[in-house]
This record gives sequence, structure tokens and C-alpha cells, in this order.
Amino acid sequence: MSRDLNDLLKQSEETVQALIADGAETDLLYEIEHHLASQDFTKLEKAAVELVKQGYHVDDADEFEDERGKRWFAFMAVTDAELDSDILNRQVREIAAIADDCEVEYDGWGTLIEDDELEGEEFDDGEE
Repeated sequence: MSRDLNDLLKQSEETVQALIADGAETDLLYEIEHHLASQDFTKLEKAAVELVKQGYHVDDADEFEDERGKRWFAFMAVTDAELDSDILNRQVREIAAIADDCEVEYDGWGTLIEDDELEGEEFDDGEE
């Protein structure tokens, strides 16, 4: 159900490189927000439980309507990590596997840069 794993990994690498190019430091910890969604709240709840078991902090689910008027539920699975492609790709693989097992959508990750020049600017895949 998730996006193609290769696409997610490519997006992850591009995000890391963009953050570094914009001045993000690779040895700092950043709050990484992985985005998951489903039209079935029960399936999303199951994914949340599995992610908590893996050590992620899971926010409360939000409800929204897509452009076709369909109701969705979404949450972020949050963890702290360095901007290291190996670490983030491991997380992407782990979360994509849980998303597939639970039949929910995984749309990748984002983070906030707290650099004075970039404060408040969020980097992610732009799809939500």
C-alpha cells in the first residue's frame, strides 16, 4: 500500500542531500517525522501500535478530506536521528514494511531545520 520502496529511498536520499546543501549539520540530532495515513482508522491504529513497539513516538491521528471528499486519518511517527542516509534509509525500510503489513499509506519523512537562516522552513516530499 505504501509508495514504492525504491521511490521512498530515493526521496529520502534527496531530502538528506537538500538539507545538507542548505547548511544542516550532519552530526546533530533532528526530529524526523514519518507520515502515515489511511482511510481505515483501525488499520492506522494497528500501524501506530507497531511503530510504538519499534521505539517511535506516535502523534494523535488527524482527520482530513482529500480532494475527492474522501475521509482520511493520518499521524506522524517521530524519532530523533542524525542526517545519515544509512540511518534514515533503515527507518524508511522499517516503516514501509509496517505500513505494508498494516495496509496503510507511508509517504516518507520530513524535518524542521532550526538554523537561523532557515527557521520555520519544513523539508519533506511535499505530498500530504
